[in-house]
Amino acid sequence: MLAPMRCLTGLIAVLLASTALLAHAGSGKVLKVLPHFLDQQGRHALSPSLFERDAYQAHLRKTPAEVSTLRFDVNWSAGGTPANLRIRVEARGGKAAAQPKVLETTVKPGWSGSTWSAVTLDKDAYQQLGGVVAWRVTLWDGDQMLAEQKSFLW
Repeated sequence: MLAPMRCLTGLIAVLLASTALLAHAGSGKVLKVLPHFLDQQGRHALSPSLFERDAYQAHLRKTPAEVSTLRFDVNWSAGGTPANLRIRVEARGGKAAAQPKVLETTVKPGWSGSTWSAVTLDKDAYQQLGGVVAWRVTLWDGDQMLAEQKSFLW
């Protein structure tokens, strides 16, 4: 009597575990997006300290003449076995006539749970936008959107 109950309990455990794995397949998350101003030399900070980075970003925000462009540092993760992962960044600018810029880059998952990737607007696109007012970052596997994060004004 005890052996069939153990067998049934084991079978239920295997079914639950496989269901959890299938539910996780094809999933993804955009965990964090850090838009960083870059100066004329392409730097977002003057030293590796996070405090110094934040101070330099505040300085660049106050002096837009020193800003050359904007880089989006994206922390993301993808479950399952993705075939064609891409990060898409859409940016809207301060100039009303400017069309939103769309940037895409292919990415590969790392060994750990999450991976950082950088997507940079080129200088001309940043100038045409008149600065970035709103943005949206999406994670794609082929033609399926896995995750999204957007700014408040999007």
